[in-house]
Amino acid sequence: MKQLANTIRELMRYPSAVAGGIIILILLGISLYATIAMPYARAVELWRGDEKTWYRNPKYASPEWVNLFRKEKLARSMAFSMADETTVVTKEEKEDSITYYVDFPFEYTADVFPQEMILYFKTEFKEKAPYASIVWVTPDGREIRVGDFALAKTQSFWFSQDTKLKRRIGGLDAQQGLFVDDPNADVRKLLKGNYHVKLKILSFEPDAKIDVEFVLHGQVAGWAGTDHLRRDLGIALLWGTPVALAFGLVASLVTTVAHMAIAAAGVWFGGWLDELIQRITEIFLVLPFLPILIMIGTFYSRSITTIFTAVILLSLFGGAIKNLRATFLQIKESSYIEAARAYGASNLRIIFLYLIPRLVPLLVPALVTAIPGYVFLEASLAVLGLGDPVLPTWGKVINDASMNGALYKGLYYWVLQPSVLLMVAGLAFAMLGFSLDRIFNPRLRGI
Repeated sequence: MKQLANTIRELMRYPSAVAGGIIILILLGISLYATIAMPYARAVELWRGDEKTWYRNPKYASPEWVNLFRKEKLARSMAFSMADETTVVTKEEKEDSITYYVDFPFEYTADVFPQEMILYFKTEFKEKAPYASIVWVTPDGREIRVGDFALAKTQSFWFSQDTKLKRRIGGLDAQQGLFVDDPNADVRKLLKGNYHVKLKILSFEPDAKIDVEFVLHGQVAGWAGTDHLRRDLGIALLWGTPVALAFGLVASLVTTVAHMAIAAAGVWFGGWLDELIQRITEIFLVLPFLPILIMIGTFYSRSITTIFTAVILLSLFGGAIKNLRATFLQIKESSYIEAARAYGASNLRIIFLYLIPRLVPLLVPALVTAIPGYVFLEASLAVLGLGDPVLPTWGKVINDASMNGALYKGLYYWVLQPSVLLMVAGLAFAMLGFSLDRIFNPRLRGI
């Protein structure tokens, strides 16, 4: 504990280490929040869902925070249901019918017109279908009749696709004509303020069930935006954090410890075992690491477990073994090693209690600085289309953006958000690792 406290005090002297540590703590907090607020099964279910799951979201919507940097504010996506507190629902009961009056009030403050408005109906009846009438009320009190029709059990009404409504508002598309101050004027201006979507639904069966949702698709949605499948990118950005950190940390820890154990065993036992380890290491150094992983992902499996296992196996005999071997050869000749051999210490005791602990100060910086490499490796495979098809990860988001021409369409948020997270995570571990290297390696303190 005393040594740990001294190390922390030394780290506090390096601003880069403090900054890196804070970023890592934030990433760990995000990981903890993601796993608690959205369990793995739920995250996978949402990420693999189709447009029916995300029907409330528009396609290719930017994050809402982009409005902070725009003079002309984009429309925010909104969704309302009959169960919302803001929705006003009243009903009038008669002997042979029930009339529902539904009012969806909302405030429109954007400087541009929305993409679309949709009403989703779900009804349960036996024989006679309910009948709905829709009226649009503008902030200046004008009432525009939208439509009147009988309801099916499952039905959606898209405002822009109704030709009768288009004729009523001067030939304009609904997403424009319903939001202008005067559809018949030569110069039309977008009218901001409080709008109402009012419905009158007549049910001819007392036990019929009716549910209505009103959805307005804007140009921005959520804190992370949406993709081509209307999915909330926040799921992948949140869950990509624990996936990236777990992959990088576990892979780095396993390979670093394995390198030290293999190098120590080779040095201590020497002879044919040391020669075998060195030859295997030289073979692994010339193996095409990334092409092998691509072949495994293409012809066998893209599961994160399979890829992780392959990464570990291909990294067991890394170039670090040769560097560690040189250091262990010096430690082997130390007097305390001779003393341990004299009192009869076993080979495993000497390796794991006398040889390896001497290099733990070198193990910690190497472990930390190796994490970004594995994080980028997992993301790179996903960008190449070889990531786990189930998991929502940063690399998968970049791959989807590339496949759907995000940069050509100007959807920079789709690529920048996961890319920035990757760079920030890598930078944080690099800054902390380099500072630890200076602390544990006195030769670097003056650099």
